[in-house]
Amino acid sequence: MDQPGFRSHEVIIVTTILDPRVASVAELAELYGLRWNNETDFSSLKVTLQMDVLRCKTPELVRKEIWTHVLAYNLIRTIMAQSCCRAGMLPREISFKATVQTLEAFQPFIASPSNRSLSDRLLLYQQIMDAIAAHQVGNRPGRVEPRLRKRRFKKYDYMTKPRKEIKLQLLK
Repeated sequence: MDQPGFRSHEVIIVTTILDPRVASVAELAELYGLRWNNETDFSSLKVTLQMDVLRCKTPELVRKEIWTHVLAYNLIRTIMAQSCCRAGMLPREISFKATVQTLEAFQPFIASPSNRSLSDRLLLYQQIMDAIAAHQVGNRPGRVEPRLRKRRFKKYDYMTKPRKEIKLQLLK
């Protein structure tokens, strides 16, 4: 297949499926092409949820930090699925980042006192779902992106001493 952006014309896919009746070459090629969804999901998890740099220092807290991000990611994807179900769309048809931004925008209304009536809460829920569904992304089959580092190197050294010591050195 000659497609711009693809380097090789032949791809070797290793699989445990040994029976060609179970999965054809075309089906395996389609699955390989769908791997892009995994790439965008990891990007959403790392960049949109600001998990590209872990902030905790101990292994236990790093595990907790990762699980917290995974939980938040799954909750956001669940809300996206609910919104799409109401709108008759597929979850991959709306923007993850726009969903996060919409939830942040509605946060003051969500967090306001719970003495609202059931009809007010249902109306708020409907408005949130409609706002999320409004952020559609285009279908981009065969999309390719360069595998380059976006983060630029900083000219500063790493902090290898406690902040207090470095401040004292700067003041001398």
